[in-house]
Amino acid sequence: MSWQTLLAIGSGGFIGAVLRAYLNGVISHKLPHDLPFGTLGVNLLGSFIMGCLVAYFLYSSLPVAFKSFLSTGILGALTTYSTFAMESFLLLQGGSLALAFVNMALNLFGTILMAGSGYYLVNHFFKS
Repeated sequence: MSWQTLLAIGSGGFIGAVLRAYLNGVISHKLPHDLPFGTLGVNLLGSFIMGCLVAYFLYSSLPVAFKSFLSTGILGALTTYSTFAMESFLLLQGGSLALAFVNMALNLFGTILMAGSGYYLVNHFFKS
């Protein structure tokens, strides 16, 4: 992997991490709840955007470094799987079994659904 690609990933990671903190805070403020909607929101949004990008990359000739900046960098830092895992563990540990399983199901199935939705939306756009 070239140093340009590594630099692109690192730069994108900075942007994605800042976006994650900001969006998580906004969503958590707007939807206060024991269920961590902030993490769910960034995971769903990031998965949808990832699906869109992967489909778009099929039709583009963007440089590898730029693709890596967007996908591995920004979206890799934006989505919060480790935070989701810890929040789910804490819900389980605290005895909130129902909330923990709802959180896990929404994150797991919701992100897969959003990634597929983004992929098919952009793919459909380019095939039209």
